Amino acid sequence: MGATLLLNATYEPLCVVSSRRAIVLVLAAKAEAVDVTDDEVHAERVTVAVPVVVRLTRYVRVPYPVSVPLSRRAVFTRDGQTCVYCGGSATSIDHVVPRSRGGTHSWDNVVAACRRCNHTKADRSLAEMGWSLPHPPGAPSGAAWRLLGHRTVDPRWREWLGMPDSVSA
Repeated sequence: MGATLLLNATYEPLCVVSSRRAIVLVLAAKAEAVDVTDDEVHAERVTVAVPVVVRLTRYVRVPYPVSVPLSRRAVFTRDGQTCVYCGGSATSIDHVVPRSRGGTHSWDNVVAACRRCNHTKADRSLAEMGWSLPHPPGAPSGAAWRLLGHRTVDPRWREWLGMPDSVSA
């Protein structure tokens, strides 16, 4: 079984649930299938197509967390698995302002880096190295990050998450 995107009654993305949970919601008439796969689940008297996207029949008010949790995998995903300094393949994270010099472990100070650049920079600042960032690091935002974090996005969810085809969460 795969994953299914759960939408509120207003078509606002809420969360990702298992396909099994989505089928139970559809059978209990608590949700309706918006997009389905070619796969089917068979029972004695009923056959249900496996949903990819389901919408709740009643509106649910859910408070969202204010920020996306900072993790190594999320930093790599935000930076596209590439080193922000040289553009190579990222294998580690680097603090732009080193922690030994008062830098914090936060979204606006952590970037993905390759081992060579991270070792070369060590505990020096970008000004001392003569390096610059292509864009300032920051916390990711949007429905896709709030819901998915580092999970890969099913291409059939993109229209509901408001994502272009070329972007991944």
